[in-house]
Amino acid sequence: MPKFVIQRWHGYHMVFAMCFCLFLIALLSTYRWVYGIAGFVLFAVLAFVLYRAERAFRKDFTEYILTLTHRVKNANQSALDQLPVGILLYDRNRMVEWHNPFVQKMSGRERLVGVSVDDVFPELKKMKAEHEEPFRFHMGSKSYEVIHQPNERLYFFRDVSRLDELQKKYRDEQTVLGFLHMDNFDEAGQGLSDQESTELLSNLTSAISKWALEYNVTLKRIDTDKMFFVTQYQSLERMMKSKFDILDVVREMTRHYKIPITLSIGIASVGKTMVERSQNAQAALDIALARGGDQAAVQSGERLVFFGGKTNAVEKRTRVRARVISHAMSNLIRDSERVLVMGHTQPDMDALGAAIGVVKFALFNDCEAYIVLDEENPSIERLMAAVREHDYLSDHVISPERAWQWANEPDTLLILVDTHKPSLTIEPRLLEVAERIVVIDHHRRGEDFVKDPVLVYLEPYASSTSELVTELLQYQEGRLAMDTLEATALLAGIVVDTKNFAFRAGSRTFEAASFLRRHGADLMMVQSLLKEDLSQYLKRADIIKNTELLYGNIAVAVASEEDTYDQLLIAQAADTLLNMQGVAASFVIGKREDGLVAISARSLGDLNVQLIMEELGGGGHLTNAACQLKNTTIKESRERLLEVLKETMESGGSGE
Repeated sequence: MPKFVIQRWHGYHMVFAMCFCLFLIALLSTYRWVYGIAGFVLFAVLAFVLYRAERAFRKDFTEYILTLTHRVKNANQSALDQLPVGILLYDRNRMVEWHNPFVQKMSGRERLVGVSVDDVFPELKKMKAEHEEPFRFHMGSKSYEVIHQPNERLYFFRDVSRLDELQKKYRDEQTVLGFLHMDNFDEAGQGLSDQESTELLSNLTSAISKWALEYNVTLKRIDTDKMFFVTQYQSLERMMKSKFDILDVVREMTRHYKIPITLSIGIASVGKTMVERSQNAQAALDIALARGGDQAAVQSGERLVFFGGKTNAVEKRTRVRARVISHAMSNLIRDSERVLVMGHTQPDMDALGAAIGVVKFALFNDCEAYIVLDEENPSIERLMAAVREHDYLSDHVISPERAWQWANEPDTLLILVDTHKPSLTIEPRLLEVAERIVVIDHHRRGEDFVKDPVLVYLEPYASSTSELVTELLQYQEGRLAMDTLEATALLAGIVVDTKNFAFRAGSRTFEAASFLRRHGADLMMVQSLLKEDLSQYLKRADIIKNTELLYGNIAVAVASEEDTYDQLLIAQAADTLLNMQGVAASFVIGKREDGLVAISARSLGDLNVQLIMEELGGGGHLTNAACQLKNTTIKESRERLLEVLKETMESGGSGE
């Protein structure tokens, strides 16, 4: 019995009370002994009664404690047996030592003791040994949440199927907003009679309405070639699973027209308010259009997902836009004390040629300009040698460290050429501190983009950034005089990106080349700058000999793990493979000198290599793309590429 209970009767207070009674009896007996004896008898009777009461209390209290203990044990057992929580203990070898009936009911097995935990619940293999956070897994039609206490070798299981159903219902019923745009609608309608134009619009509207009805989409036309729509997330998932088949339907429907009509779709399911979601949907549509159209851009999480993009974009650039951009850039440069021009890491001939053109643009507008360059590479080695020997261009090349001193000044203008992704620039820190940034690029816009640029000239229809810069120079007021090296550098950039005018060269490309030729571009110098070294040729041949053909017409070449290659050589190997008979797309994997694994991808247009490279963190064009992978090996990179290729071919082989 607990000591505090015993002390209820045998504490010091009872001893003092009894002693005091005896003292009073003794004192009373000195006056009358008869009263003393009577008092003592009464004291003895009282002591006997108290003793009997104490015995009875102890007996009752003991019986109560025993009964309560039994009830508590029964309650504990009932809780273990009937509570909707599973408890499982395992030994050092992860064998089941004990479990409650809930776990047995979960597994559907009659006997679990002595069986491996991983055999009973294979999903638990995904949990790390020290993982203590709640982990969810599915078993049959049920969903369970498990908490692991590794120190106790203990698992707790909880049935969360109802919660999962509610969460799924909440997600499925989320409102999704989007915009649908008919690309080239005005251009396609030119030359058609009113009847043909009406028939075209009617057929398109009918196909889109049928698609909307199938996917439970509410459409509202807000312009002749633009619609706004509302749907639910579950419908969006169905659209994504079908790879937005409406893109193929419209493309095939208008293929026989001189200018086919395609669709661009921007969708957003993220945003705290409907206003934010509509803004995100419009931004997604803008990105889809900037990437060339004929695709859907979906923002359903932290990143954008793209579908479609099977066709090359129809050129829609106008000279009006080039003239307006040229005038706006002139004003920005005149308001600046200096201009910093920066391209992407491992700059190629197009990036450096465009940078030289922008320097010429700035000097023509009486503003100092500098090219930010860190290290040279073989692709620009000969051009940089010519720049160092030039009268004044050699003084306009600076290091990133020197550019850092000027970047945060309000009168400094930073112009980004041949890339719009901050992560791919030579010095990303400059973008963080620069107050005014201009972007000039010809790549399809990706998710990663410069934050708040003051001017963007992004034309995916152009062959190269050098072509865009050349057009900007054409619209400068006054007589423009170009040095031979300046004009030649721009022409070399165009020649490299068009593979000697064989790929992605439009009428505007030849006009730009003609302008440069009139202003002193030296064709022999271009050939000299692009001459290939014999050792580089042999290294490229060494890569090509390790080529395997997948899916009948996709060539994948893997370089040696021990050797390193520059980006230009890897890209040239991909170009060479594409020129082979029976090859529709080529991928070349090699390790660069900076430790990154580079993948260059080329295609004749049937396979969208841009989307494949975006899956690996890169980007580019439908027929020309690349990516660079960190902290990986060539073997691992090849496996990742093959996984993406497999998913692509299983989904239809269009790179969606």
